[in-house]
Amino acid sequence: MRKLHLSLLTLLLCVTGLGLAYYKVTVIGLPLTASEQALVWNIEASVSFRAKPDSSIKVTLPLPLDPPGFTILSEDFMSANYGLAIEQDENGRVALWAKRRAQGKQLLLFRAALIEVKESSAASDDKSTSKSAATTSSTPAFPVVPQYPPKLLPVIEGLLDKARQQSADTVSFSQRVIEELNSTSPTLELKTLLQQIDRPREFAKNIGWILAGARIPSQVIRGLRLEEGKEYSELESFLQVYDGTRWRTLNIRNGQEGLPENFVLWQLNSSKNFVIEGAREYSIKYSVGKTLREVIDIAEITSTQKGLHLMEFSLHSLPVHSQNVYKVLLMVPLGALMVVLMRNLVGIKTFGTFMPVLIALAFRETELLWGLILFSLIIGIGLLLRAYVEQLRLLLVPRLAAVLTMVVLLMAGTSVVMHKLGLEMGLSVALFPMVIMAMTIERMSLIWEEAGPAEAFKQVFGSLLVAVAGYLVMNIDELQYMFFVFPELLLVVLAVIILLGRYSGYRLTELWRFRALAKR
Repeated sequence: MRKLHLSLLTLLLCVTGLGLAYYKVTVIGLPLTASEQALVWNIEASVSFRAKPDSSIKVTLPLPLDPPGFTILSEDFMSANYGLAIEQDENGRVALWAKRRAQGKQLLLFRAALIEVKESSAASDDKSTSKSAATTSSTPAFPVVPQYPPKLLPVIEGLLDKARQQSADTVSFSQRVIEELNSTSPTLELKTLLQQIDRPREFAKNIGWILAGARIPSQVIRGLRLEEGKEYSELESFLQVYDGTRWRTLNIRNGQEGLPENFVLWQLNSSKNFVIEGAREYSIKYSVGKTLREVIDIAEITSTQKGLHLMEFSLHSLPVHSQNVYKVLLMVPLGALMVVLMRNLVGIKTFGTFMPVLIALAFRETELLWGLILFSLIIGIGLLLRAYVEQLRLLLVPRLAAVLTMVVLLMAGTSVVMHKLGLEMGLSVALFPMVIMAMTIERMSLIWEEAGPAEAFKQVFGSLLVAVAGYLVMNIDELQYMFFVFPELLLVVLAVIILLGRYSGYRLTELWRFRALAKR
């Protein structure tokens, strides 16, 4: 029964620890290494203008709203002394700036940081259509046939009839119309039509106006190509047509289906446009740049946006000085595990359980070589002084207090002497745990008296060996990162310690000791 209970307990600890870590990696997106970085795109929309005298200013700027394939990490508005309001509906989102009076040149800025969302394998097979599939969820109504101008009506009807004969469905029909409108050698009638509709900002909308003659639902989307160091004077337009089941995106210049790579959807349709009132000499510019950011910082932001509050209770929510403390403390159980392994499996004797771990922590600050030298120096002088105290025949508690006092004096004296010699590493001797040092001197003295100097040096050497092993493990940067970001992994360490606590077989040193019997 006890064995079953132990097995179930260790299994529960492992499943809980590994399960929480797996959840953080797969759902929240925490990286397994500290060096992982992600590409973040920084987009800036700047509106510059000169205010008209004695006129109020109103500026309407469309903003991206959950662009497919991307996540908005942060947004920032710069508009000194302007009132700012954000309006949002199913058609998109806009920023509204307003000011009663303004003078001279004005500048309004909108900045956003975006990261590309990793797509599933199914979605990656058709990346262009998956990006545009989320633009709207409702089924559009069939448009009413427009009242075309009399001089354009026969041209549009002829264009639609020709496209109908050369197509098989809504998408191919729309592609034929776009190809005809972008023909390198248009007919005279088509030139007349193009003179009326081929305007840079309205061309996509006018193509939809023509397709309405065939009662094809369409809408215009606008966005930016994410290219490092690029600047745009306007958003790039694409046309979407509804094929009966979903929206299909078409290039208005060649009819090709799909969006280009690294294209971020900014504006869903033309119902919300850039508008400015009370200004002159205005212009708008979109700038694109990219930077690298730590994946763990991005995961914290995106988890909050998803409504996952687990990161709010992580160690990252603590003040920085507290985080630095726990980065060290969380490694102590790993050092304790090394003590368990070295004592229970290898068979190395040490002075106590926690003495090697605490010495290993001190080595992290003193550096290994200097730590060994300082430790040996304090223990050596302390043993000589302890031998003198023994001649005084003191009781246990006064003797320990006397040894502790001498250890403190030794540490202070060592720091002063080495500082005068120009050896600044000697100042770090104060980082050694003085109580543990005093207890080590006391126990080493007792073992010296009871079992001889060989056994005493054997145990102090074993303690140093375990401390060095603990220092080497606890000083691995990858492990420090893992246990700080995934502290639940300490449950797995606890499970291993519990399992080793029931081990009662031969130790490695015993196998070496009785190797002669094993040969028989």
